[in-house]
Amino acid sequence: MYLEHFGLNEAPFRITPHTDFFFQGANRGATLEALLYAITHDEGIVKVSGEVGSGKTMLCRVLMERLPDSVETIFLANPSLSRDEILFTLADELQVNLATNRINAVMRALQEHLIDLYAQGRQVVVLIDEAHAMPAETLEEIRLLSNLESNRHKLLQIVLFGQPELNDVLNRNEMRQLKERITHNFSLEPLVRSDVAQYVSFRMRAAGYKGPDVFSPAALKRIAAASLGLTRRINILCDKALLAAFAGNTHLITPSHVKAAIRDAEFRSAGFPSTAQWLGWLAAAILIAGAGLTYYRFNEPEADAMATSSAPTVLPASPAEDSAKSLQTSLPPAASPEAGAATTNNAAVAAISAPTATPATTPAAPPSEATVAKPIPGPTVADSVDTPAKNAMPDPIQATSDAKRKTLDMGPLTRKRFDDTLKWLDSAEDSRWFIQLLSTDADSARDVEGFLANASRLADPESIRVYKVERKEGDRLGVIYGDYPSRAAASQALQQLPAALRVYGPHPRQVRRLRN
Repeated sequence: MYLEHFGLNEAPFRITPHTDFFFQGANRGATLEALLYAITHDEGIVKVSGEVGSGKTMLCRVLMERLPDSVETIFLANPSLSRDEILFTLADELQVNLATNRINAVMRALQEHLIDLYAQGRQVVVLIDEAHAMPAETLEEIRLLSNLESNRHKLLQIVLFGQPELNDVLNRNEMRQLKERITHNFSLEPLVRSDVAQYVSFRMRAAGYKGPDVFSPAALKRIAAASLGLTRRINILCDKALLAAFAGNTHLITPSHVKAAIRDAEFRSAGFPSTAQWLGWLAAAILIAGAGLTYYRFNEPEADAMATSSAPTVLPASPAEDSAKSLQTSLPPAASPEAGAATTNNAAVAAISAPTATPATTPAAPPSEATVAKPIPGPTVADSVDTPAKNAMPDPIQATSDAKRKTLDMGPLTRKRFDDTLKWLDSAEDSRWFIQLLSTDADSARDVEGFLANASRLADPESIRVYKVERKEGDRLGVIYGDYPSRAAASQALQQLPAALRVYGPHPRQVRRLRN
C-alpha cells in the first residue's frame, strides 16, 4: 500500500524469512560463517538458541542457501515427531528404499544409505527447528543418530534451533549424554539501539529505497525500546509506522507514528510490562513493606503471641473463580500462521483450530453458585481421549474388519475422517503417497477436531483423513491429505496447499507406512 509512496520495490519489513534481507550485523554474519565451518568440518551436533523473533528461522534459511552443493540438507519444522517418525521422515527425505518397517531395519538401511552418500563425496545435514518443543524420546533418538559414523567421519550432521528453553531441556539429568555431544553453542542476542538503526536502514535499502533515512532518531529510539531488540518486533513496528506515515501523507517517521504502531501491536500483552507498570509494582511493594514494618514495630508482642497460638488458614477458591479458570483454560490461544509455529504441538494445533475470537465481557456482579458459568457445549477432553477401557483393541491403522471399526471416542469430524481412512486403506496400494499434515498426542483429540473444521474449509474435505496409532508411550493421532502416485506428485501438491496448512511441517509419506 505504501510502496510507491516511499519509492520501494517490495515490502521491507515482512516477518516471513526472506534471505535477501538477511542482516549480517549484530554478530549474525559471524554466526553464519561459524555454522558453515562447523557443518563442513564434521563438528558433531551444533545448537543455536535465541528468543522468539530473534531471527533463528532466517539464519536457518540463509544457512541452507550458503551450504556447498555437496551437502544435502533436510529441514524438519515439525517438533512433534515421535522417535519412530523422525527415522521414517529422514528415510523419506533421502529416498531410502525400505524392505520392512521394523525400526532396527530402518536404522540399518539409513546408515547404509549414508555410507553410500559419503562414498560419493556427499554430506547430509539435518536442520531441526523448534527443537525445544521436541519430546524427550525424540531428542534421545537424535543422539543415537549422531552416532552414525564411518571410521573417521560423522555420516550425519545435526543442527538444533530452539528458544532458550532448549538450554533448560538439555540441562536435565536424562539429557546429559545429548548435551555432551554438542560441540558448538551459538546464541542470537537481541539488537542493541545502534544495531536497530543499522538494521532498519539496511532493510529499507534492500527493498529499493534510495532517499535519506525516513526514521528519525527519536522514532528509532522508541522502536528499540518497544521491540526489546527482537527483529520480528522491529519489523512489525516499522511496517505499522510506515503505514501510519503514508496515511498522514508524510515521508518522515516520527515518535507519534511509532507510538501508534506500538499501541496497535499490543506487545505488552505478551508478558513484557511497561516502565509505568514496573514503577507501579515497585511503589506498591515499598508501601506494603513499610506498612508491615510499622505494624510489626507497634504490635510486636501481639504478633509473637499470634504466631505461637495459631496457624495460617488457606481459604478455598470461590466457585466463580474456579469457573473462570476452567473457562479460560478451555479456550485455545489465538494465533496467526505468520506469527510462527507454537512452541508445543498442542499449542500449534489449538492455534489453527480457533476460527474466531470471542470478546471478553465483565459481569456486573460476582456470580452466585446458581449462576456460575457452565461449560461450553461440545466435545470435552475427557470425551476426546481414547482410554484402554473403551479401546482395548489392536492398532486401528491395521483394522479392516467390522470388529475393528468400532466407534472411537472422537469428535464427529474426526470419527468420520477416521472411518473414511479405514475404507481408503482397504483399497489403496502400498506404493501410493500422501501428505502428512499433522501428528499429535491422542490427548489433543479435541484440538484435532477444530483443526479438521478449519482444514475442511481450506482444502478438499474428502481428501482429508485421520489415523490413530497405539504406542506404549501414548497413542498418536495423525491428519493426512491426498492420494498421489509418486513422491514427486505429493511434493508438488504440498507446495500448492494453503499457507495455513503448511506451517506445521507437512511432508510426503507412503501408504505402506500406515499399515506397519
